[in-house]
Amino acid sequence: MAVGKEIITWSEGAWHRGNAPIINAADHAAWLGSAVFDGARQFEGRRPDLDLHAARIIRSAQAMGMVPPVDVQTVHGLMEEGCAQFAPDAALYLRPMMWARDSTPGIIDLVPESTGFAICIESLPMPEPGDFSLTVSPFSRPRPDMALTEAKAASLYANNGRIMAEARARGFSNALSRDPDGNVAETASTNVFMVHDGVVLTPVPNGTFLNGITRQRVIALLRAEGMDVREVTLTVEDFHQASEIFVTGNIAKVMPVARFEDRHLGTGPVAARARALYWDYAHGR
Repeated sequence: MAVGKEIITWSEGAWHRGNAPIINAADHAAWLGSAVFDGARQFEGRRPDLDLHAARIIRSAQAMGMVPPVDVQTVHGLMEEGCAQFAPDAALYLRPMMWARDSTPGIIDLVPESTGFAICIESLPMPEPGDFSLTVSPFSRPRPDMALTEAKAASLYANNGRIMAEARARGFSNALSRDPDGNVAETASTNVFMVHDGVVLTPVPNGTFLNGITRQRVIALLRAEGMDVREVTLTVEDFHQASEIFVTGNIAKVMPVARFEDRHLGTGPVAARARALYWDYAHGR
């Protein structure tokens, strides 16, 4: 994302300093969008679920129709190797990427065996809880029959970007987006949870958004604590009735929503506990 002060890139068998060029002008991905990526984190010397992120980039590439040029173990090992080039306590964003280089004679579809591979690792501070706010986006998520929603595909993020941009133009940090049936899916960049009458609720995965790795981990941690966590169909009105809202994702891991539309929520006890549980998990406590 080229927002970090320090960047290293693994490409063509070696590590390079800086925002290295990796895609050529005529590559399929450059003009037809056949790129997939994943995002993992190092913070406080920990890299939680790195193996799961390494596995997901492989699945995403395969869903796009590409043949990954490396396996899960190689991706995992290279990310560990790259992190070792930074200070042990550096906050990092780890992004393995794959993309198609060649087109078939029909031009639009890709050549599966032409897959490129790179890893970009950037310094990126962990956001602190505070004034994170949500609104509701006018833009919807696509169904699986509309887009390649089972992959973490770069082509999906043009829609995510306009969701985010529209929300920020109105003074919010992010926005709830809905599926084509009008039910809440996620935000522009995170999975979302709410609390009502002591029950933790989150949209049931229906193919319109990724069932995030951090999302799954937080659900498991909360359930292990004895909390009632349910994956259900939720509407915007349900979120207006929530006593707490929080989001999960790789940039901040667990972030309480301080304000939803014009209603101030602050950090509730469930969101605070979810964040503490995740940090304990990351540190092996």
